[in-house]
Amino acid sequence: MAARSRGSGPQAAAAKLKGAGNELFQHGRYGEAVGRYSEAIGRLQESGAKWPEELSVLFSNRAACYLKIGNCSDCIKDCTASLELVPFALKPLIRRAAAYEALERYRQAFVDYRTATQVDGSVQAAQDGMNRMRKVLMEKDGNNWRDNLPPLPSVPVAFQHNWRPNAPGNTGTGKTTMQQNGDVTASSSLEQAKTLKEAGNVLVKKGEHRKAAEKYTASLHLNSKECTTYTNRALCYLNLKQYHEAVQDCTAALCLDPKNLKAFYRRAQARKELKDYKGSVADLQEMLKLEPSNLAGQRLLNEVQKLAR
Repeated sequence: MAARSRGSGPQAAAAKLKGAGNELFQHGRYGEAVGRYSEAIGRLQESGAKWPEELSVLFSNRAACYLKIGNCSDCIKDCTASLELVPFALKPLIRRAAAYEALERYRQAFVDYRTATQVDGSVQAAQDGMNRMRKVLMEKDGNNWRDNLPPLPSVPVAFQHNWRPNAPGNTGTGKTTMQQNGDVTASSSLEQAKTLKEAGNVLVKKGEHRKAAEKYTASLHLNSKECTTYTNRALCYLNLKQYHEAVQDCTAALCLDPKNLKAFYRRAQARKELKDYKGSVADLQEMLKLEPSNLAGQRLLNEVQKLAR
């Protein structure tokens, strides 16, 4: 009896409607799919029970339909509802970012794309979107474009690297990858982080800095205490002209190793490009205190001091 009751309850009815919506979506019948997802949402909400993960997926799916038919405002509303139920879910983050971008709300789009890269740095759509928005905002607002951004949320570690683009529903449980897979030990994660870092090093030597940065990002998801991974990614960001990100990575490296010469030098390079000459000089002076004979540091210091005048 209990099994029959569950099978005929609101959750089962919603699942059936969701399946019908998915099929309609796959055939490009987006308006009809909206109707099925809306019915499913209504069934769950009317039941009075709490179905956060199921509702989050349904709102995200309906948002995908709205995005396809150009109803960006309703797409944003549904993605926001989805994220309120399951914070930092990847699909609604990227869909909302795309809708913001279509509406030329580039600052909000950048924040969502950037947040998505913090959740999972391997998702190319998020990386590409963030880079597009950065370019647009730099053209629009100049070098100080970041000053006009809405607050950037900090993604808790528990939500990082959980979401996979092809995972059904993309809901997850809020557990880390290591918690989800009991057979993955801390040592194997460190080994994987090392392998990813070495892959990044190979790509740097080939001049493929964007791909290398992605490898370093994936490595840092597994081991955020490796100083050289931050300085290596900072080098990539310098070559990609992502100077703010380079500064952030060098600062993270210096928190782990306050005497790291590469971190001081690369942060000085980035600050020079950002026209923060005072900060650049301070970094180089600290570096030369540690290694007075460093010729590269001396040359850059002379160059920045001339610019500062």
